[in-house]
This record gives sequence, structure tokens and C-alpha cells, in this order.
Amino acid sequence: MRLTLSYTLFTLAAGTLSLAVIYVGMKYVPNYPLTSSNPRYRSDAPSRQQILTTLLVAGGYALALMTAVGLVGGWFIAGRVLRPLKDLTGAARRAADGALGHRVALTGPRDEFTELADAFDEMLDRLQHSFEARQRFAANASHELRTPLAITRTMLQVAAADPDGQDWGRLVTRLQDTNQRGIEITEALLALAELDESPPELTPTDLATATREALATVRAEATAHGIAITATLDPAPTTGNPVLLRQAALNLLQNALRHNHPTGGTVTLTTGPRPSDPSHVRLTVTNTGPSLTPETVATLTEPFLRARGRTAATDPTRRGHGLGLTIVSAVTTAHHGTLHLIPNPDGGLHVTLDLPALTGPRQA
Repeated sequence: MRLTLSYTLFTLAAGTLSLAVIYVGMKYVPNYPLTSSNPRYRSDAPSRQQILTTLLVAGGYALALMTAVGLVGGWFIAGRVLRPLKDLTGAARRAADGALGHRVALTGPRDEFTELADAFDEMLDRLQHSFEARQRFAANASHELRTPLAITRTMLQVAAADPDGQDWGRLVTRLQDTNQRGIEITEALLALAELDESPPELTPTDLATATREALATVRAEATAHGIAITATLDPAPTTGNPVLLRQAALNLLQNALRHNHPTGGTVTLTTGPRPSDPSHVRLTVTNTGPSLTPETVATLTEPFLRARGRTAATDPTRRGHGLGLTIVSAVTTAHHGTLHLIPNPDGGLHVTLDLPALTGPRQA
């Protein structure tokens, strides 16, 4: 209605201005009397005042007609213009009711409305993806946390039913392992929650130093599994949180070791400036292992999803909690970097973590 009235008022104002210009022009130009050129001929021509009066009356009727046409035409034009907004409103109401799968999919020429509809559809895509990911996260987290508790309860129930037939040393060891798994999952979930709620404190640091510390932590595990690690750790100055960067490097190395060949595998580790862009530094971790499909790799950063699905490895020394790469992805996002996971043609995974390089005097 507001658009219709605006169209009508604009039409009325334009018509009134046109009538005023014509009226003024006829009143003052020309300025000679309307008489016959022959003085003996008496003309019946109307006077100037009669012409002006007739002009005003005719103009008034014309303006009334233009107003009516403007109201009707403006109503239809406004309805046609605002029709895409009705579709957007309907989609917004469906989304508010929880139906995130609906899309506007506005067709027609490219204009402000189609751009708005496309932006709205893109927002719904992200919301749906985020909502579904959180639903999977909640379901998987409850399952992962319930598993060690259920195992502990079962072992305690068996021990209570037959206390004399138990190997208490073995039972205590199994309980400690199960309890440790629950602690690791809980700590990983807390780390993810902290990254989501508040940004970390960033200071000038060296990605190579954090990676070197993580490498020292996994040396014993690599030796135990017969996996050779080749490291080229060139300086990679950046602005970041040393603790989080060390944790990200540690998770990548543990992932490369635990998802490798049973024995005789390799891991290649490098740090330094990104070859194609010195404004970024790069950490790469490449490992041998089973073949992976691009579809499988695309889900590895989701919580509790492993290369073999949601099933943990049977070997306790190779068992993870399914949050390692999820934490790496969260740390990368908190540092304004990018994480890329690419399956190797011969098996295994190639991971690149790029962060903005440290600029300014401190870099030297």
C-alpha cells in the first residue's frame, strides 16, 4: 500500500507540475490579446481567461483520471515488485519453524531481489549444515562418553558377581585404560568448547618450534610401531597460541602414526614459508597407510568420525577418540588459517596447515 501511494503521489505531483507549467505559459506567453487581425471582423474566440479556466477544469479531470490509473497500476506494479519478498518471508517463517531444507530458488533476471534470495539460500545452507553437524556431534558425543561408562559398569558388575574369580591386577589396568579414554574425550570436548566460546590469545611464535615439541612427544610411539619420521623444520614465524599450535601439530602427528601401516610406514613432516605465497607459513604432514577416498577424507574433521567410520581401532595404542582432526580444524580457524586434507594416490593422507606469517620487525 505504501508503494502504491508513493507511485500515485509521484504521478499526481508530476501531472500537477505539468499543468502548472502549461497554465503559466499560456497566461504570460504570449502577452498580446487574442483578437482578429482584421479590426472590422468581430471574433467569437474565447478570451484568455476562458481558455485558462477551461485548461484548469480539463487538467483537473485529467489529474483525477491519472490518480485513478496510478492507484490501480501502482497496486499491480507494487505487487509484482514485492512478490519475491513474499517468497523470502515464507522461507524465513519455515526456517523459524525448523524447516531448514526449504529454499527460495528465485528465478528471473539478476537484480537486487535475486541476489537477496541467493544470499538467503546460502545462509540456510550454512545453518542447515551447522545444525545437522551439531546434532551429529551431540549424538556421537553422548555415545562416545557412554561407551567407557558402560564398559566400566560391566566390569564392576562382573567383579561384584564373582569377586574370588577375578584377576584384580588385570581388572584395575582395564579400568584405568577405560577411565583414561573417558578423560581424554572429556578434555577434547572442553578444548573444543573453549575455542568456540572465546578466541585464544595470539602472540608472535614459531610454528616450527611448536611442531618440534610435538615431534618429541610422539618419538617413542613412532619407534614402537616401526614408523620412520622424516622432519624438515624450517622457521615458520606466525602469530598464534603456542599451546594450541603444539596441540594441533601433536594431533596431526598422532593421526599420521595411528592411521598408518601396521609396521614399516613413514611420516614426512615439514614447516616453513608457503612456497606459492610467502605471506603464509605452512605445516605439512604426509603419511603412508590405507587408501582413502575423497568422500571419506571430507568427513575426517567432523567430530568422532574416523577413516573407518565411528569404529575405533582394536589396538589400544592406535585408538583415538575421533576428535583429533576436529580440534586441528578448530585451532586452524581460530588462527585465521586454512586446513587441507588430500588422500595420497598410494594410500595415506597429505595434510597442509597454512597460517598467516608474522609481519613486521619481529619477523627478523
